[in-house]
Amino acid sequence: MALPHLHTSSPQTPYELPLAQLPLTVLVGVTGVGKSTALAALRAADPGVRVLPDRRALTDEVMILPRAGRPVTDRAERFRLTALYREEHPGGMAHALGTLSADTRHWGTQLLFDGLRGREEVAYAAEHFPAWRFVALLAPDAVRVRRLLGRADAFDRLDRPSTSSDLRADLAALPGAAQVFTASELSGLAALEAEGFAPEDILAKTRIVVTERQHYDPDAAAAFLRTLPPRRALILNTVALSPAEVAAAIREWA
Repeated sequence: MALPHLHTSSPQTPYELPLAQLPLTVLVGVTGVGKSTALAALRAADPGVRVLPDRRALTDEVMILPRAGRPVTDRAERFRLTALYREEHPGGMAHALGTLSADTRHWGTQLLFDGLRGREEVAYAAEHFPAWRFVALLAPDAVRVRRLLGRADAFDRLDRPSTSSDLRADLAALPGAAQVFTASELSGLAALEAEGFAPEDILAKTRIVVTERQHYDPDAAAAFLRTLPPRRALILNTVALSPAEVAAAIREWA
């Protein structure tokens, strides 16, 4: 398993403890809100911070490989497979994370995980794991598309869509786009072509954001977290705050 010093069976030594019982700090946010940047800033400020394998690794090992029998890179297909996992295990990633035991000789007991998404995962985690605390990072969907275009992450991949001569119309034709973006925002995304971004890339990154929104609603997750005591939930806007400011806010809150 590609999860070092973690396993899905019960603790087998006195040094192993279920993550469900540890005071885990969980980042909450969808693709492009700035979780990786925040983690980098946190590590720079405190090199001793212990960060568990991220959501991708856990998704691969616990959700996708057991079902598909092979690695899956297409984002839409990954969303489909993780939706099937959530049908069987309410709580989705929160459930998967809660099944793990950690060797505290390696990990210690003050851990951070990136991350949970959507109200269902966050509510499940808050209810079932009372020692966990949550940091929600937020950014507008149009900003998230621009950020995805600006990063070279091989994981941000869907089967490459075909485009016509009218990118604005192609964006509007994406299933679910009208429920995520206003007409003005779609026009703004189409205008990114003038900044040198390829139409196919703009359409692909927009499709990632739209597809993810159909499975995980960041606004509903944030609304739920606002119902928790301040000691359990921190909500930060990554447009208003720099990465260093985000890291400082998390450290002060923790």
